[in-house]
Amino acid sequence: MRDLSRLLRPRSVAVIGGGAWCQSVVEQLLKGGFDGDIWPVHPRASEICGLPAFDGVPNLPGVPDAAFVGINRDATVGAVERLRKRGAGGAVCFASGFAEVADGDDRNAALLKAAGDMPILGPNCYGMINALDGALLWPDQHGCVPVERGVAILTQSSNIAINLTMQGRGLPIAYVVTTGNQAQISQAAAAMALLDDPRVTAIGLHVEGFGDLSEWQALARAAAAKGVPIVALKVGRSAQARAATVSHTASIAGADAGAGALLARLGIARADSLAVFLETLKLLHVAGPLPHRRIASISCSGGEASLMADLGETLGVTYPPLDAGQTQRLATALGPKVALANPLDYHTYIWRDLGAMTKAFSAMAAPGLAMICLVVDFPRADRCDPADWECAIEAAIETRAQTGVPVAMIASLPELMPEDVAERLISGGVVPLCGMVEGLSAIALAHVATTPDLGTDLPVLGPEREGRILGEAEAKADLAAFGVAVPKTVSIADDVAAACEALSPPYVLKGTGFAHKSEAGAVVLGLRSAEAVTEAMAGMSAEGYLLEEMITGGSVELLVGVTRDPAHGFVLTLAAGGTLTELWADSCSLLVPASDAAIEAALGQLKIAPLLDGFRGSPAVDMARVLEAVRGVQDYVLAHAESVSEVEINPLICTADRAVAADALIRKADD
Repeated sequence: MRDLSRLLRPRSVAVIGGGAWCQSVVEQLLKGGFDGDIWPVHPRASEICGLPAFDGVPNLPGVPDAAFVGINRDATVGAVERLRKRGAGGAVCFASGFAEVADGDDRNAALLKAAGDMPILGPNCYGMINALDGALLWPDQHGCVPVERGVAILTQSSNIAINLTMQGRGLPIAYVVTTGNQAQISQAAAAMALLDDPRVTAIGLHVEGFGDLSEWQALARAAAAKGVPIVALKVGRSAQARAATVSHTASIAGADAGAGALLARLGIARADSLAVFLETLKLLHVAGPLPHRRIASISCSGGEASLMADLGETLGVTYPPLDAGQTQRLATALGPKVALANPLDYHTYIWRDLGAMTKAFSAMAAPGLAMICLVVDFPRADRCDPADWECAIEAAIETRAQTGVPVAMIASLPELMPEDVAERLISGGVVPLCGMVEGLSAIALAHVATTPDLGTDLPVLGPEREGRILGEAEAKADLAAFGVAVPKTVSIADDVAAACEALSPPYVLKGTGFAHKSEAGAVVLGLRSAEAVTEAMAGMSAEGYLLEEMITGGSVELLVGVTRDPAHGFVLTLAAGGTLTELWADSCSLLVPASDAAIEAALGQLKIAPLLDGFRGSPAVDMARVLEAVRGVQDYVLAHAESVSEVEINPLICTADRAVAADALIRKADD
């Protein structure tokens, strides 16, 4: 890991280039109050923005901690080399035209050679804003202001970075770092370096792709050790699964499953919009990660209470019933005219009475709550007088101080939380949330950011190799060698009676040579005699025939599948199984290897989870046998990591004492 401390927190900055972009960098440094040395570099100019200019890096009065290189792509390579030889702490490479273009690979290699051990951001990036120290290697306008502590935001996209700085939500932004092409420093490496600054309260990542998974695991472990939560906005959900896949697993998981599974494993909360991304960072900055999603809601409107209740059900936030203590305290504070519940409509009887409002809000505090949400919408200051809402602001801050319970003030619409109010609330320890949907989504994600699974390293996968689909009998035999239970099976040659005598009825007849037998009509269940088997064989055209014992007493059918995802590792998918797998769309994805606890938790998230525990008198499945089957699949995949592309059991028939792979598919190259 390179030391980025001088680049991120410089005491001297060289700005190389004389165009408008470089002039803007100098202007931003001056405007940001940077109190270190600023050294413009230009071969002909005598001064830039009133500062003396130097004609080259060798002639600078000192060694720069950081440099902004704002010249053309060919000249950039030489400038970076001169900076390295001078002993600079790092550089931002602004120019494009490197690995992102068809003829840029050689130039990219030359840039990396020129940099050597000196850190570089980019190329093809805007650079970085350090609003804590006024160090802005940034060639454009931005919306950041000086802060004493705050969140760090990292993105490949410079335009998205600019837009995020323009937020009016009260979020204090300490750092903005754009990584561009990530020729040398990845997002994960840059984020790791920001963990060294104790003024960073949370980290937000706009991710286009992950790259080296070991760096991301190292980042997650370091962040967990330092108690710094991470939120990601990962793009790419809409990509379709590869056409080459043959399993149900690939169809239901899709191309984005690996990314989601990786973020979940690393304990990185995944936002689905820029607004939720910012609100989650704000919540984590003020209150830190939440232990669970059980909250209270207080509003002076029945309509707002109903909206909060409905959205909570949609977004996974819950409102526990009031306990005896809450009920008694609220009754004392509000009187007999208010129906007590959670979410609570406290009406407006106590509005403007600061003491009564604080007493009522504080009465909701209870040990089982992660947060108290006060629903308050502020009027437009350009058309209305917001003075009447001072009581709500002061009561919220006083409630936070008196109870010690995290408190949020949530506006039903984002524009109904003024920025100046948000800043006041944050200074008082209250989380201002802009919008019910965005705010409740942030509460849900703030809990996700507390549950990493970092015990085992992920395998590093090479490129996928061309392979073949193993026959069902071969696939089952391979999995059985790793502890997966399979039915007793015989291959039918000519003597159907002999095959039937080897098993006990009822039988299952399967035709071989099909990726999906059910769709091809190549599976017949419940046969009880050699005559019935012979008749069934006559009704299907297949390469060969297998006769199996029929697994009876099954209460649940599961799909257990693994697909190879070179970007994220092996993706394990657990789903409702059988012939209607795609129709149910009931699945959860993890990365291999997943622990028993993670597997059991994932199964508990499925819609069919109640069936696993026994539903309406049906027996519960033997979870130990289910976990044994999933472990067997994982062990097989890891043992054949260089060659396997897909593995699927569908269905895994789960009974009260067994979990049997009734059908199996493996696609792999030769070992």
